Amino acid sequence: MRIEQEIAVWDGKSADDIRVVYKAYREQPGFVDSIINLIDDQPYQKGATWLLKAWLESGNKLEISQIAKIYGLLNKLRHWEATLHLLQCIPFIPIETTDRKNIDIFLRTTLTDTNKFVRAWSYNGFYELAAQHPEYKEEVNNFFEMAMRDEAPSVKAKIRIIMKKGF
Repeated sequence: MRIEQEIAVWDGKSADDIRVVYKAYREQPGFVDSIINLIDDQPYQKGATWLLKAWLESGNKLEISQIAKIYGLLNKLRHWEATLHLLQCIPFIPIETTDRKNIDIFLRTTLTDTNKFVRAWSYNGFYELAAQHPEYKEEVNNFFEMAMRDEAPSVKAKIRIIMKKGF
């Protein structure tokens, strides 16, 4: 079976099952390019972003062209879990100056998402953006201050963890 077929038959819930797919394909040539391409196809987004996140968490690094492609796909995400996975990938992916605008727009959109996990990781994305591009620091600090007044307790907990890192 090909990787897209494996993702297609995945139930979208079992971490063990998608982990088996990851282990089977992670060392194949073109693995990362394949999953990046699958992010562009809605039925595969959730699985492909999970695989990308697992690959990055394993210490792998992306090429500049792959980073640009991923950041160019942000506005095509349709499933909240795919969005969450890419938000969780941001700490592993440098934000080039050319990608700043896409990231900024994406983070502003996800900051108002109805899902609190997405919002919490959006704040983390803004932290990463400000850490790499200091011109965002003041605005991000303002976001954190507002969130500490208005956000759900779980989101506030994530922001407290982020704020301990400092800039």
